[in-house]
Amino acid sequence: MNWKQLLLVAGISSATAVGSVWTYNKIVDAPTAIGSGEKGLPANYTGFFDNKNNAAEGGIDFTRAASAAVPAVVHIKTKIPAKKLSNNVRQRGGGIFDDLFDDFFGYGPNVVPEQRASGSGVLISEDGYIVTNNHVISDGEGGVASELTVTLHNKKTYKAKLIGRDPSSDLAVLKIDGNKFPFLLYGNSNNIQLGQWVLAIGYPLTLETTVTAGIVSATGRTININRQQSKTPVESFIQTDAAVNQGNSGGALVNTNGELIGINSAILAPNGTYAGYSFAIPVNITKKIVEDIVKFGDVQRGYLGISYYSTEEMSEEQAKAYGIPTNINGVYVYSVSGDGGAAAAGIKKGDIITRVNGQEVGSGLQMSAQVASFRPGDKISITYNRSGKEYTAQVTLKKQAGTFQDVASANVGSRLGADLETLDKTKARRLGVEGGVAVKKITKDGPLSRSRILEGFVIVSVNGEAVTSVEELTKVLGSATGPISLEGVYEGYDGTYTYPLNLNQ
Repeated sequence: MNWKQLLLVAGISSATAVGSVWTYNKIVDAPTAIGSGEKGLPANYTGFFDNKNNAAEGGIDFTRAASAAVPAVVHIKTKIPAKKLSNNVRQRGGGIFDDLFDDFFGYGPNVVPEQRASGSGVLISEDGYIVTNNHVISDGEGGVASELTVTLHNKKTYKAKLIGRDPSSDLAVLKIDGNKFPFLLYGNSNNIQLGQWVLAIGYPLTLETTVTAGIVSATGRTININRQQSKTPVESFIQTDAAVNQGNSGGALVNTNGELIGINSAILAPNGTYAGYSFAIPVNITKKIVEDIVKFGDVQRGYLGISYYSTEEMSEEQAKAYGIPTNINGVYVYSVSGDGGAAAAGIKKGDIITRVNGQEVGSGLQMSAQVASFRPGDKISITYNRSGKEYTAQVTLKKQAGTFQDVASANVGSRLGADLETLDKTKARRLGVEGGVAVKKITKDGPLSRSRILEGFVIVSVNGEAVTSVEELTKVLGSATGPISLEGVYEGYDGTYTYPLNLNQ
C-alpha cells in the first residue's frame, strides 16, 4: 500500500470518527420529548395554559384571604359541671363487687369530674351570629354544655347563647351580644374544584389562631361520623389535605378570595392523630341550615318518604336477592311511604335513585345531603333506574315530622310484628352496649309474637352481626329468609339472651 492510499484510509477514518462523535453528541444533548410537551399538550391539559394566571410564575398569594378570614374566626370554650352518676350507671365494669370495693379503690363517690373543652367557630354576621359544629358545644350525652364562652382574635371575650343546633349535619348556631363584628362572606361550595387551594383557620390544640393551606382532595365524601350523634345523618364533606387537628372543629375553610366555603368538622385519624386528610361541611348546606335555625328555630327538611339501601354497601347475596344489577351505583328504594313526595311522583319500591338535581348519589348519606339543602314545598329532580331504563321525576318535598329512620322503623317493624325504636345513647351506656333496637310493643300474630321475646327486649345482633340502629337492623334483615337468631339484653337482667325466629312462618 503506497503512502497515498494510507493517507486516504486515515482521512476516511478520521472523518468517520469525527462524524460519529458529532452525531452522538447531538443525540445525547437533544432534549427528550417525554413530558416536555414539545409535540403538543396531551388532552388533559387542553386550555390549561391559555390563561397566564394558571401559571405559577408568582405563586399563589394567601395573605389577603388569611387577613380577611382570621378576624372572623373565634375560639369557643365549653364547660360541663361535675355530676354524680345514678346508682344504675357505673364508671367501671359493673361487677358484683363494685359496690363493696369502689370507695376503697378510689372509684367513689361515683362522680364525673368537671369537663372543659374547646373548638372554633365562624362569625357570619356583624351582629354576632356564629356557626360551629354541634359536637363542639355538646355535653357528650345529647345535650349542650352549660357554659359557652367565645374569644375573638382581638382577645375580647363574650358569653354566648345557643340559638339552635342540628346534630344530623353537626352544625350549631350561637349568638354573642354586640355589633360591628368582623364576619365572613359566603362562597359557593358547588363551584369547588379538585385541586384548588384552600385555607383552614381555627384554634387547634393549645395554639392561638392558626392558618394552614392545602388543596381540595375530593367532594361529596361520606365517612359515617355523624351517625354517632344522629339517627338521620347528613354528610357530603369537602375533603382537603390542609392540616387540621383537635380544636379546629367549627373553624373556617376559605378559598383564596377569602370566602367561606366550608366548616371544618372532622379529621382522618386511624391512630388517634391527624393522618393527612380533613373534612369540612360545604357552605351551601351550612347556609341553608343556619337560615332555618335563625328564622324558624329548627331545621326545615323536605320529606322524600322512602326507606333505602345503598347499592355500594350491599353484598352480592343481597343484590341477587333483590334482583339489582351490580353495575348500577345508587340508592335502592326498599319501600315508599304513602305520605311522602316520592310516592306522589310515582317512585316505587325497586327503583334505584342515581341522581338528585343532576348530582350523582352513590349512597343514602349523599342522597340525604342533597335533599337536606331544600325545604318542604321545594321541587327537586330525581333520576332513577327502573328495570334497566332511566327516568327523571319532579318531586315536591312534603313537610313531615317523620324521617327516613321512621319509615325504616315502620317497615322492619311490620315485618317482625313490633314497634321498634333505636336505643338512645344514655340507655345504651346504662345497659353496657354500643347500641341496639328496642322492642317497644309486640303486635298480635307477628313473627315476634310466636317467639319467647318479651316487650322491652333490646336487639343487639342478628346471626352474630351487630346492629346499633333500626336502619342497621333493616339492612341486616334485607335479604334474610327462614330461620334467624336474635341476640340481645333486657334492662335489669344480667347476660345476653338468644332467640330463634323463623321469618317464613
